[in-house]
Amino acid sequence: MRLALPCVVSLLSVVLAAQDLRLPAVLADHAVLQRGASVRVWGHAVAAADVRVTASWGHEASSRADERGFFELRVQPADKPGPHELTVSSGKVTRTLKDLWFGDVWLCGGQSNMEWTLGPGVGPGIANWQREVETATDAQIRVFDVANVTSPTPRADCKGQWQVCTPDAARTFSAVGYLFARELRAEAKVPIGLIVSCWGGTLAEAWTPEADIVKLGGFDAGLDTVRAARVQQEELSLANRQANWFDNLRSKDPGELGGYQLTGLDDEAWPTVDLPGAWSGDLAKYDGVVWYRRALEIPAAWAGKAVDVSLGPIDDLDTVWLDGVRIGGMEAGDAANKARRYTVPGDAVRAGKSVLAVRVVDTGGAGGLTGAATDLWIGAAGDSTARQSLAGAWRLHQGAGLAALGAWPRQDGLSPNLPTVLWNGMIAPLSRCALRGAIFYQGESNCGAPMVYRKLFPTMIGAWRETFDQPDLPFYYVQIAPFAYGGDAGARAAFLREAQTLAMEQCEHVGMAVTMDIGDPKDIHPANKQDVGKRLALWALAKTYGRADIEPSGPMLAGFSVEDDAVRLLLRHAEGLRSKDGQALTCFTVAGTDRVFHPAQASIEPGETLVVRSDKVSKPVAVRFAFGAADMTNLVNGKGLPAPSFRTDDWPPP
Repeated sequence: MRLALPCVVSLLSVVLAAQDLRLPAVLADHAVLQRGASVRVWGHAVAAADVRVTASWGHEASSRADERGFFELRVQPADKPGPHELTVSSGKVTRTLKDLWFGDVWLCGGQSNMEWTLGPGVGPGIANWQREVETATDAQIRVFDVANVTSPTPRADCKGQWQVCTPDAARTFSAVGYLFARELRAEAKVPIGLIVSCWGGTLAEAWTPEADIVKLGGFDAGLDTVRAARVQQEELSLANRQANWFDNLRSKDPGELGGYQLTGLDDEAWPTVDLPGAWSGDLAKYDGVVWYRRALEIPAAWAGKAVDVSLGPIDDLDTVWLDGVRIGGMEAGDAANKARRYTVPGDAVRAGKSVLAVRVVDTGGAGGLTGAATDLWIGAAGDSTARQSLAGAWRLHQGAGLAALGAWPRQDGLSPNLPTVLWNGMIAPLSRCALRGAIFYQGESNCGAPMVYRKLFPTMIGAWRETFDQPDLPFYYVQIAPFAYGGDAGARAAFLREAQTLAMEQCEHVGMAVTMDIGDPKDIHPANKQDVGKRLALWALAKTYGRADIEPSGPMLAGFSVEDDAVRLLLRHAEGLRSKDGQALTCFTVAGTDRVFHPAQASIEPGETLVVRSDKVSKPVAVRFAFGAADMTNLVNGKGLPAPSFRTDDWPPP
């Protein structure tokens, strides 16, 4: 229907007004704000316009936007947790943020082991995921998931939204992040906000800003690529190129032109396929457009009321229509395997037969609806008891392929593993957020250069602290788990773990959760994320929340001495030293002057010491522990916390 001119003018005015006052994505409804810290409110308004912030807890502030329209204000925090509201106004435009809480905000970073979701999504779900999802009902845990994006320059904003912890939402939460937050909630009794900024398979240098990478040296080729992309970005933005690509799709794909989204389409000849499911058969190696249609019955009780449509994670892009009306879609950026849920306004909901149409665009690799059957449903908004499952048979029709559409525009040459690009795109936009601390799970991708990591990792930690202007920001991280990394026979993984251990000596206010006993040598993504979350929480509770009664560390090498045919190891954090499974201690080796390491036996003696010897080494000079890439260990202290890899050769560490 063509709108009358006065209506067009009215709608245009609303759009322009909304653009006159923009707040960052992380400052939105349901956010957790750091307790005890002033609230920074920033964004863009009309150049030189007055901006006023009014808080429901009785504080306010005002300022004036600069010549670019940027503004920043601070208001005092509330004394009570919440809920609160915050109103930002400039000219005739007002934005009110609702359901805000004051608690502790933790930044969760790293690669796939941090990105791994509680339920199926990124990964198949962790151990016992069904039970974990069912019990995820704490509204005082909120998660902001930063959309994956690379950038050659520091970005001012990111994409994402705050989600309140419910079983539906928690399914797609970072498992390690959520389980860490759950432990803190149980002990600290304050709201916990997680800002999750991670990307599978990525290198630490990608999470580090340019100035620090330049100081380190050795990354010139990657930096040259990023700088070239910076010039290209200035010429034509990635967002514009992606929008142009979709315009081209609409002119070439038979679907939207042929009314595949409309209710009157005869789709009886279309084959059926069961959803959810990744593309298979003839579509297994296909990249391009696939259309899905499903007939459904809208109950009379839903007519005229808002309903939610949940489709779970989709690979890669999607557009969704109900009865020919577009109700949502992710058509830009890196949307692959992000969970989809769209709200249909009440005026578009009528009782009786309806048709849901979904256009999926795969830009490379696998495609399809990749979640679980329980992810697919339509239901009354806000009422989890009034739902219809959408899992099962759908009609399918193949649309235009990438050969006709052209490659999906990406930032040319900007692999997520180039130096600086993830700090630019996914950390810099958060720099004005006040944090309680950070947790980090990364290192697997840097196994090829462990000696570089010795300097790179502490540099990255320092750079994050500078980014957030918190020089003492607590930073707790996970040591990589046992795994045969590419058939690693040269102890590269062990040297990477050693670099992570050394960071505890190089940096203050850090702690390392060790996973030598809970990994899976055959799986780089161990299913036991519960103990990972607990061990990170032990560090936070002991060092950040002041719980002096908590031991966060497993046994650590403190020194050694050679005694005839044996080596005596002195350990700290070793009270109650024992074998976890009651069996002989594993993964010890001893070398003589020839530096050939042989399997060794270790015995526990009083004084928190170990005595290590081998029948094949009469005059030992060095001991190594867990220096095989996939070594699973059983050496723990009385709290059941394991020791990390260590060695006495080249001791003390440089």
